[in-house]
Amino acid sequence: MLPKAMIAVAVAVVGSSALAQSPAREQGSAATRLQGAKVDKDTLGFNMESVGKLIETSSAARQIEASRVPEALDKREKARELYKNAQTALAAGDLASASQLLADVRATFFEAVHLAAPSEITAKKLENDYKARLDSVNALLSAYKRIANEKGVAATGLGETVAPVEKGIKEAEKLAQAGKYKEGRSELDRVYIVVKAGVSGLRSGDTLVRSLNFASKEEEFHYEIDRNNTHQMLIEVLLSEKRADSMVQRFVAKAKDLRAQAEGAAKGKDYATGVKLLEESTAELVRAIRGAGIYIPG
Repeated sequence: MLPKAMIAVAVAVVGSSALAQSPAREQGSAATRLQGAKVDKDTLGFNMESVGKLIETSSAARQIEASRVPEALDKREKARELYKNAQTALAAGDLASASQLLADVRATFFEAVHLAAPSEITAKKLENDYKARLDSVNALLSAYKRIANEKGVAATGLGETVAPVEKGIKEAEKLAQAGKYKEGRSELDRVYIVVKAGVSGLRSGDTLVRSLNFASKEEEFHYEIDRNNTHQMLIEVLLSEKRADSMVQRFVAKAKDLRAQAEGAAKGKDYATGVKLLEESTAELVRAIRGAGIYIPG
């Protein structure tokens, strides 16, 4: 059984739904994540007001207006439309939708800010984004190696996961040295998903699940959703690289069907069945990923 320190690393790196966040900074149990996802009406109302000021009267809003960059202005208008939808959802009492829409407003608005930024600022941001992602990949890769060694993964299996990731890191560093930070970041994003799926695959049956001490089957269901999403993202990368044959496609199709069944079971509050179906779905995705030439445990 994994020591508690290793379990904490596994939960942190697998459970994140935001790829851009550094795994080293992700903390807390699955229960804490689930609790953090609850939406408070008063807090949401305060956030709604703050975001309104952000897109209308902030210095960033003025920067967009002054830039006169058409793409930036269009993005800001899109943010305004999303903001109106968020207000409507809040007024209707749909807090979950309002919260998600507010997140979309922020993301869209900051895309507008990025488009309006002077070229030297944009270039610096690309460099900083690249360095942040490199730190994330290195931290996650170190976590993978530690957990794999703790669980006794064979050197061959470990190498099959680590080698392509380290190769991708070297390629990204070459691009960065040539000043191609955007391209380097894209390469790092790809290998990040590979190693994240690898960490997820180290879960191996019931041992780690028991160690996580889920408060309920509903909480375990959300954990399995995170794992399934991670593998789906890796599949999307492989499909974009045209590395999937008909066999891989069959695995993916079966995984999607099982995922749909799991979500149906969860809607009926049958989380135990949902967890089982999600595990089966993720297992199909692991087969698809291996069939496409990327080894991950699982």
